[in-house]
Amino acid sequence: MAQKLFSAATLGNLTLQNHIVMAPMTRNRATTDHAVTDIMTTYYEQRASAGLIITEGIAPSPNGNGYARVPGIYTKDQIAGWKNVTDAVHAKGGKIFAQLMHSGRVGHPVNMHENGEVIAPSAIAAAGQIYTDTDGMLDHPIPRALTTDEVKQTVQEFVQSAKNAIEAGFDGVEIHGANGYLVEQFLRSTTNQRTDEYGGSAENNARFALEVAEQISAAIGKEKTGIRLSPYGVFNDMPYSPDDDKIYHYIAKKLSDYVVYVHLVDHESMGAPAVDPAIVEAIRENYKGVLILSGGYDAERAEAALTSGKADLIAIGRPFIANPDLVERLKTGAELNQPDFSTFYTPGEKGYTDYPVLEEARA
Repeated sequence: MAQKLFSAATLGNLTLQNHIVMAPMTRNRATTDHAVTDIMTTYYEQRASAGLIITEGIAPSPNGNGYARVPGIYTKDQIAGWKNVTDAVHAKGGKIFAQLMHSGRVGHPVNMHENGEVIAPSAIAAAGQIYTDTDGMLDHPIPRALTTDEVKQTVQEFVQSAKNAIEAGFDGVEIHGANGYLVEQFLRSTTNQRTDEYGGSAENNARFALEVAEQISAAIGKEKTGIRLSPYGVFNDMPYSPDDDKIYHYIAKKLSDYVVYVHLVDHESMGAPAVDPAIVEAIRENYKGVLILSGGYDAERAEAALTSGKADLIAIGRPFIANPDLVERLKTGAELNQPDFSTFYTPGEKGYTDYPVLEEARA
């Protein structure tokens, strides 16, 4: 029987109900102009028994909002909408971080606020297509490469969005440096072919991520700042290269000064290459803060990772979609609801807020 998994945990200045983190998951339930909806409040409130909730990716600026119906946190209305969410989660005893996700080259102007632009470190389009509500599937456009000054301005967009998140009542923010979005686009040589201070070497490729982390930490506090990394992720046309390993070794050494946690993603269960244990060990050795691991964990594997010291917290994703009371189900060994994959990214309550809790399922 798992013991540590369900015991209280510490994250910076926070006491968490347990060692279970609800991983960030895109659900596309915002409005078409990227505002927070009432059902989003219900969704997060239902799952507040997690030790920590990390929200779906939230765009820090119009340029970062490349998907249909993904929420932002750059307008007063969006901040007010997120305040409803954080109030509801806190009323249930939960803690919640906002994941700041700039989509970079993974977007389309059709999905964006007016004057939003698809930008990236370099003018290299992602392979494949992206969904739009109005025009269906469209090819990824060639992004415009940011100037050096614009890169620095984009860092400031992240900083302002972090301040907005604190204003909205979040306990902290997670910088999305994974899954092929803007921060990772700077990290990887696949998408970063710059010749200025933001590309061309491990140190330069890591500069954008580290500046975002350093300046957010300075603005809202290290104890309120985390980052998510996916060293072997291939999502959004990001093929793995062994040359990237040295970038992650370098960044791990630097992050101890800026973030309260590193959230390390292993997408092997979804078809990506397995994360080399040496990378995990290097991050564990070089990074001195809290390490969150995610990637297909059940209660047994999670307990083993915690008790061995491999991880400090365990993030679980998809099971939370269909099981708002996942913590209780894992604790009691109860059967899990199975998710409806056809409603993962569709608007409305179906497949979002209508999954039964254990008592309802038994009834």
